[in-house]
Amino acid sequence: METAPCSAAEPIHVTQPELPPLGEFVDYLEKIWSSKVLTNGGTFHQQLEQALCEYLGVNHLALVSNGTLGLVLALKALRIVGEVITTPYSFVATAHSLLWNDITPVFVDVDPASLNLNPQSIEAAITPRTTAIMPVHCYGRPCDVDAIQKIADNYNLRVIYDAAHAFGVKDEQGSILRHGDLSVLSFHATKVFNTFEGGAIVCPDAKTKQRIDHLKNFGFINETTVVASGINGKMSEINAAMGLLQLKRIDEVIEKRRRIDILYRQKLSAIRGISCLPYPVGGLSNHAYFPVMVETEYPISRDQLYDHLRASHIYGRRYFYPLISDFPMYRGLPTADRSQLPAATAAAEKIICLPMHPGLNAEHVSYVVQKIHEAA
Repeated sequence: METAPCSAAEPIHVTQPELPPLGEFVDYLEKIWSSKVLTNGGTFHQQLEQALCEYLGVNHLALVSNGTLGLVLALKALRIVGEVITTPYSFVATAHSLLWNDITPVFVDVDPASLNLNPQSIEAAITPRTTAIMPVHCYGRPCDVDAIQKIADNYNLRVIYDAAHAFGVKDEQGSILRHGDLSVLSFHATKVFNTFEGGAIVCPDAKTKQRIDHLKNFGFINETTVVASGINGKMSEINAAMGLLQLKRIDEVIEKRRRIDILYRQKLSAIRGISCLPYPVGGLSNHAYFPVMVETEYPISRDQLYDHLRASHIYGRRYFYPLISDFPMYRGLPTADRSQLPAATAAAEKIICLPMHPGLNAEHVSYVVQKIHEAA
């Protein structure tokens, strides 16, 4: 095993934001200072919406202040009530958005290979109160969108995709974001594409976008008319300006991630008991995360490896542990029973996401792999 010259005292975080040159951002700030337009759909906001539509290959997109609020607004825009089928294997915001709309989450198991919602489990969980499905493109890996849509059509259900991880992800026909009734992106600092904080809702038509634009601005349609119980979910001009700068380099960022992904796979292949998730079939990955499974053949547990890496200043994350269904506000639900969620439970106990971001180099990757090898 190659010994990397990376310093053990240098922290290696699971992610860190890619930022443009500060001078370029200052140029945008000067324009904002000059215009004194800070929010409410200013020039940069309008430019970013258009630029993102073009880059992502979608027709309509509404910027919002963050991805979580995007989920809340998406549910509100489609007037979802009752029960929504979703995954326990995700960041907690997925289910929180349901509670904020007084909707009951119904957890079903994931497919053990993709870690996305298992379509067979979805269909078995449908009741007369079910109104929608909220799948997650986990780690940016596309869901079985055709199977999910077929179920939705058969039972007259809406589909809202939590696409927080899926910026720029494509399947064989184009953008993964074109599926479902709405798709919600996160532009948080930890994501492949970030605007410091932010998000977007991909809409199928101009009418739906207009409703979301009203809802994210308190329900106003003009100076004196309010048509819905909206909220303040607007993206500021500063966040939009950052997005315009980030978009200039996003292809380079994803390419750097791709090269790190390849290097990890090459170096980890010789370590028994550490398995990498396969690439999505027929799709284009954004390499948002690098999850590995710590299998029983590995001599120590996932949590022991997690602690071993932290002792070496390598800060991986156990995404997603615990399951959402294990948290106090959800574990009393009948569908939160772990015995009904075997694949999700196994993933939560096996997976650790290794550091993955464009700031890593070959020495960092070698050092991480060296420490995993040492523990074995």
